[in-house]
Amino acid sequence: MTISVRFHETGGPEVLQAENVVVGQPGLGEARIRHAAIGLNFIDIYQRSGLYKVPLPACAGNEGAGVVEAIGDSVTSVKPGDRIAYAGGPIGAYCEVRNMPADRLCLLPDEISYEQAAAMMLKGMTVQYLIRRTYAVQSGDIVLFHAASGGVGLIACQWLKTLGATVIGTAGSDEKCALARAHGADHCINYRTENFVERVQEITHGAGVRVVYDSVGKDTFLGSLDCLQPRGLMVSFGNASGPVPPFDLGLLTQKGSLFITRPSLFGYTANRQELEATAQELFDIVRSGQVKSTSGSATRWQRQHKRIATWSRARRQVRAY
Repeated sequence: MTISVRFHETGGPEVLQAENVVVGQPGLGEARIRHAAIGLNFIDIYQRSGLYKVPLPACAGNEGAGVVEAIGDSVTSVKPGDRIAYAGGPIGAYCEVRNMPADRLCLLPDEISYEQAAAMMLKGMTVQYLIRRTYAVQSGDIVLFHAASGGVGLIACQWLKTLGATVIGTAGSDEKCALARAHGADHCINYRTENFVERVQEITHGAGVRVVYDSVGKDTFLGSLDCLQPRGLMVSFGNASGPVPPFDLGLLTQKGSLFITRPSLFGYTANRQELEATAQELFDIVRSGQVKSTSGSATRWQRQHKRIATWSRARRQVRAY
């Protein structure tokens, strides 16, 4: 028997229940893994609340790191004893042991700890597809990245600077803005005290930005369109403030023949080759030191590590989450 945190109906944290389950032998194409650390993400809340539909009952969670204990038939990508990490794929990370498709597991370099991997896989691979493929940021580009002090934002600020971009971030307090600037943002706008559209136009001398990355959703969507250059790209990849309501596509014409996309990590890592390439680029830039998972006692990364470092600690905190 093993512990699994499951929900049989959607709702608040109270629907999560720790249950004993039996994990059998891995089936065809599967591997059994024992978690050393798991990650907590906004998508977990979306799935638990019902905003994103998942089959019920379900074990929560989408990100983890650990060791392969056994493999099923036809598995060649991993073997027992391998250190692995993953993000996305079948829901079910809030557990001690699970079976999952082996082709969704990434081999974890020795230099990266389980705790670090569980804190960065979903967020880091999200940044990779956003800034390297959804829009391939070039040196000299001016980029607006909302929620720049969050888990995704802190990685993005660092990585964007390695590409030579000018980074304009937004955050909800002066403390969070200072954190974003410490991680590479050239400018950070406190959207609670400043009009971010006006500040972006001021910073860019009225030119606007080439691309906006927006995980906030409802509260920032229309303003983000007003920050773009003609033929600029709006990348909407989250709903922290709620889903974007329906809008008239004619706005895109009126505001300068704009482009818009709603990407997902799974859409950019749908096959094994894409998944491996995405993870490898993340591992490489972290190992190079250009993107750090910790850089001082006050960083969001360290607070996040304390929250999710081990399964036993995450299990005690999951109801509050």
